Amino acid sequence: MGYIALPRRLFLWSMASIYMSAFVSLYMQIPGLYGNEGLLPARKQLRYSGDRSLWAQFQSSPTLLWLSPKLGLSTHTSVELLCLVGAALSLAATLLEPLRDSLVFFVLWLLYLSLYQVGQVFLYFQWDNLLLETGFLCVLVAPLCLVRGGARVERQHDRVTFWLLRWLLFRLMFASGVVKLTSRCPTWWGLTALTYHYETQCLPTSLAWFAHQLPVWWQKLSVVGTFVIEIPVPFLFFSPLRRLRLGAFYLQLLLQVLIILSGNYNFFNLLTLALCLSLLDDQHVNFWLRKPQTTNGSQPESKRWSWLCYLLEVAVWSGLIFGAVVCFDLQLDWAKKSVSSRTAFTFHQFNQMLKTVTIPCIWVGLLSLFWEMVSSMFRCACVEGFLKRFLSTLQWMVFGAAAVAMFSISLVPFTYLEPDSAGRLWPGVRQAHQAVDRLQLVNSYGLFRRMTGVGGRPEVVIEGSQDRVTWTEMDFMYKPGDASAPPPLVTPHQPRLDWQMWFAALGPHTQAPWFTGLMYRLLQGNSDVVELLQADASRYPFHAQPPAFVRAHLYKYWFTQPKDDGSYPERWWRRVYVEEFYPTVYLGDPFLENMLYQHGLKDKSPPRRPSNATVPRAVQWLRSQVKGQSAPALIWSLLAGSVAVCLCLTRTPPPRPARPGVPRQGGSTGTGQDATPGAATPPEEGGEKQAEEEEEEEDERADVPRKTDASGMRKRK
Repeated sequence: MGYIALPRRLFLWSMASIYMSAFVSLYMQIPGLYGNEGLLPARKQLRYSGDRSLWAQFQSSPTLLWLSPKLGLSTHTSVELLCLVGAALSLAATLLEPLRDSLVFFVLWLLYLSLYQVGQVFLYFQWDNLLLETGFLCVLVAPLCLVRGGARVERQHDRVTFWLLRWLLFRLMFASGVVKLTSRCPTWWGLTALTYHYETQCLPTSLAWFAHQLPVWWQKLSVVGTFVIEIPVPFLFFSPLRRLRLGAFYLQLLLQVLIILSGNYNFFNLLTLALCLSLLDDQHVNFWLRKPQTTNGSQPESKRWSWLCYLLEVAVWSGLIFGAVVCFDLQLDWAKKSVSSRTAFTFHQFNQMLKTVTIPCIWVGLLSLFWEMVSSMFRCACVEGFLKRFLSTLQWMVFGAAAVAMFSISLVPFTYLEPDSAGRLWPGVRQAHQAVDRLQLVNSYGLFRRMTGVGGRPEVVIEGSQDRVTWTEMDFMYKPGDASAPPPLVTPHQPRLDWQMWFAALGPHTQAPWFTGLMYRLLQGNSDVVELLQADASRYPFHAQPPAFVRAHLYKYWFTQPKDDGSYPERWWRRVYVEEFYPTVYLGDPFLENMLYQHGLKDKSPPRRPSNATVPRAVQWLRSQVKGQSAPALIWSLLAGSVAVCLCLTRTPPPRPARPGVPRQGGSTGTGQDATPGAATPPEEGGEKQAEEEEEEEDERADVPRKTDASGMRKRK
């Protein structure tokens, strides 16, 4: 693999941006979710005790919120403060490259882990786990800019730590494809999952309505494409052939972009795209930037090797296409102008295949890691100077050991896919994984395991009334409710209550204890909880006076169909009433009181009084400034501003340091551009040559490590 300085910088910038989006998105929802009067108050998750030491408390639940009493802060204030610090620090890292530092990413990871520990059901999503795992890998990938600089310099061990991102991407995509088949979901096996997916996913976009109208044969072919991209293609991540890795990158890019356009999955797809950057190298990024590339294709040996690589690549892609045709019985129907498809293998055959390839997958990853470590060790041995060589080798040993440790413990969740393979792991690996399990360093993944809502999308609709006769629906900002409202685009914001409302509709309300708390807070007219439904209070039907009665009904939703004449319908959804989801309740209702006590949602002791200290007042003032603001608009404003600032900084190169005794461009003497002493060149032409020579000198000295041949000697120009 070529140099990876540019992909690494892109990845670290992307992670800083994703962290910022995650922190800001969560901050906007904290009062309603985790406030003292929220749905699931965070203070109930921490039991402060003077008997245990701070270290013992941190071991039981690794969160910085244990420091709240020592700082004189309430848990609610501390949660908001952690979110604000994380958002500010990640925004600064997005704008300033020196802050994309290992220490900064460690702080960001620790802040998000602290919030995760008290997040409860609203923060227990796979993308939260993925952000924590990827965030910890950033600690290994990022340089120590704050200590010794060198953000743009590729270190000798960088390819080893950068490889961990590729391994994580492989585990994520391979598991996402495998679980769809191991779940025995009839829609995935029948290749009809996408005929339901667009309308039954949690938060569809407006484009999902149009995707839902595509013909069935195209939907089934899309499922085949999804299986190909998620199961066999990830093996190309470890290919020694560069163009195969690039092909795998663009296939993953295609899949993630299509998901972003058709569904609101917050920062999850952006995080996956950031991981895909581990498949690139400097040469391809420079191709994007339209920078000139140097090749040695004129040598006969190079031409023969290129032709051999082309033949191997054609064979690999042909094998993938042939395998897809055979496994899914793809046939062209010229009469109907379509492609027919069906699953041509059984569950037993797939399970046997999975047992066969799981352990070889581990060996492929191990050999790929071994190759990266050996090549990095070779680079360390070629460093000039004994002290530099010793320090480079020491860093290689430390980061290599960390990479091996992360790879080893990741095998435990990876082998969850195949239980027989999990039992063959060394017991020490399982013990090490159990020891760090609370830190969310490695996790198991598997999205869209089963397709829900085959008989219609279940949706809970909450209604309120003042007289128990006239009922008014309470629409949410993002989830389907009003049949005529278009599905919005809210990525990368995640409205966590809207997501949990989707899960709540899949079962009785007793499986979602927080729902009782929601009904209780709506009866109280709690403004923080109401803001989770509508940020603009004027759009909430009971903004003037809280409802005296509330209830919830279960409906089935479907996308509407185009009219017979081809025109679009007036409504996006059609719905049918199913049953009562939550009975009519009021404040003091015996059923409501019993449910509150049963789920531990009724406060027995009042929360601490707000402090008049400087920090709590500053946190409260900042909250008042963003109250009522749209979270997606705020996040996109910050992202757009960050991109604009970064582009301005990129297009404004820093001034070059002056060198004494060298004439400046234009004829002045004293200090100026680098030039060859005694060279008689015109000012304009000499200035261009001097700039080119200076850039080449800087590349050789900093950005680009020394090139070596097979014998380890420096190449001569």
